[in-house]
Amino acid sequence: MKSIQNTVGKFWLLAMAMALFGCHTTRKGADHSAGVPAIFDTDANNELDDQHAMAYLLFNRDFFDVRGVTANATFNGGDIKEHYAEAERILKLCNVQEEIPLFSGANGSFEEIRGALAKEGYDGHAAVEFIIEEARKPRPQKLVLLPVGKLTNIALALEKAPDIKDKVRIVWLGSNYPEPGEYNQANDLAALNYILDQEVPFEMVMVRYGKPSGSDAVRVTPGVIEEKMPGAGPVSKPVTGRHGDTFTHFGDYSVSLFRNAKMYGDPPSRALFDLVAVAIVKNPAWGEARLHPAPILIGEEWKERPDNPRSITIWENFDQEGILDDFFRVMRNATGK
Repeated sequence: MKSIQNTVGKFWLLAMAMALFGCHTTRKGADHSAGVPAIFDTDANNELDDQHAMAYLLFNRDFFDVRGVTANATFNGGDIKEHYAEAERILKLCNVQEEIPLFSGANGSFEEIRGALAKEGYDGHAAVEFIIEEARKPRPQKLVLLPVGKLTNIALALEKAPDIKDKVRIVWLGSNYPEPGEYNQANDLAALNYILDQEVPFEMVMVRYGKPSGSDAVRVTPGVIEEKMPGAGPVSKPVTGRHGDTFTHFGDYSVSLFRNAKMYGDPPSRALFDLVAVAIVKNPAWGEARLHPAPILIGEEWKERPDNPRSITIWENFDQEGILDDFFRVMRNATGK
């Protein structure tokens, strides 16, 4: 098994090195052929990790060609309008709202929406149609879909346009596999099961609450945020945060998010789960990847399918220090000081 992990890890390292070759910072009106093309799919108003992952992605413009952001609604944070509004705040604080489009996605679940895909204006249509349109564009590498909430928008796009399956790479932050539960997973079990049975590249970035092998281990204390984040990011026009006050730097908004969030663990801290999904696309050496026959969910319990010819990639055992060091380095560089 270890040899398989090493082989997969080397494969992704090689693939990412090839993607990096010739990359440059992408600006409005610039050539989009360089950089890893990506769409960030987010339930941005759920807690605070989406915002940090999104800023990290947007400030990594020398590596990623961010094609757009799509929103979805999960149990926490209100309906789709609230998640859209929070994603819009981050685009504005990162000074990219004029060049990175934002699309409203699914309020409901995959099974609720699936039968309406032929109708105009179905729930989530703006995000789903954008994903399909971008996936169909000719490019030398696959479009990376980065869902960090429920998988509804992604599953709907695959259902409506099966031809995009060989044009995308899905890197999803979710699941406690092989144990049951996990927030993103629970928000749309049917969407996950649908994707597990499709012939599409699918990678699960483990959460695993309380376990050192999951993204829950990539944690930050309020003290570190108070030390490193004030003033981080470019100066933007004033943006009103979701807890009030106005901000002109993403870093100051980061401090506010932490001040208004409940901390967990010893020392008290928060996991930046979603950041990990972006990080391992940038540098696969920050996690361990292994191929595994795609399991399936029966209720909320995992069932193994060892003879399944379809394999998925499972990411685990993340380099907390490497990921967080790069995050804070990117934040400093984005300040322009």
